[in-house]
Amino acid sequence: MSLLEVKSLYAGFRIKDKLYPAARDISFTLEKGHALGLIGESGCGKTVTAYSIMRLLQSPGEIISGAVYFKEEDLLQCSEAEMRLKRGKEISMIFQEPSTALDPCYTAGYQISETILAHQNISKKEARNKAIELIDSMKIPDPEKIYSCYPHELSGGMQQRIMIASALASGSSLMIADEPTTALDVTVQSQILSILKSKVENEGLSLIFISHDLGITANLCERTAVLYAGEIVEIGSSETIFSDPMHPYTQALIESIPAQNCKEKHLNPIVGNVPPIDFETKGCRFYDRCRERSPECLENKISLEEKKKNHSARCIKK
Repeated sequence: MSLLEVKSLYAGFRIKDKLYPAARDISFTLEKGHALGLIGESGCGKTVTAYSIMRLLQSPGEIISGAVYFKEEDLLQCSEAEMRLKRGKEISMIFQEPSTALDPCYTAGYQISETILAHQNISKKEARNKAIELIDSMKIPDPEKIYSCYPHELSGGMQQRIMIASALASGSSLMIADEPTTALDVTVQSQILSILKSKVENEGLSLIFISHDLGITANLCERTAVLYAGEIVEIGSSETIFSDPMHPYTQALIESIPAQNCKEKHLNPIVGNVPPIDFETKGCRFYDRCRERSPECLENKISLEEKKKNHSARCIKK
């Protein structure tokens, strides 16, 4: 049995009494000790999916339908009190904006200690020592001094590392990381990714890694799901996703990456933009930007179908 199974999840936002789905028919599984990457442009539904799993989607956002099975229990049927017990202890999250996720009224170390005390039966002194150890593991100089610093006294990169330390503090079995390395320089980014990879491979952590960086995702995650306009358009092993993409959107994403030592002056971007949340179509949602489109792409709803073993795509062309 999978640690996490998301089945036909629909979530969206209510605007002027009308509900617009931002995540449509999202389905995937995640095994214990494995990492799944969620990639796609901004506005494709990655964060909405993550917040729905955590039951953190707030008004005007709401979960429309579907199921999220964690250890065989449907989180969407749990009460808010039950979810509060699961968040942090069993499911943790690294948020995209540490400056808003950290409480400005408490020191960085105190916030990590509070997470530890909430889920472990230890003394405040032991929690403080563990918090300092976690700060040190994030490669932050002088961790004891940083423990007593308030968030506004830290750089954006340090704030992000405090967020990661806090997420690791509870020893949860599932972690959702929403762009966890965005504010970090390349050296620190590499160190943090190494820590996450070690947690997955050596300690059995299950990880959902949300990113715009295809290279990092390919290196960290065994499986990758590509989202576009709220739908999973392709899912499979990272190796096959990046070496033999089956959906035109995935192909376009890969081709838009600047090649190393490239002497050409022009990039190869995807023409157009992700459609707005109120965009509706009977067929393919990528149609307007697709280089391989044909009239039949708009005739009927396109399902996510297995094209090769353990490799599925939402496209009638492949």
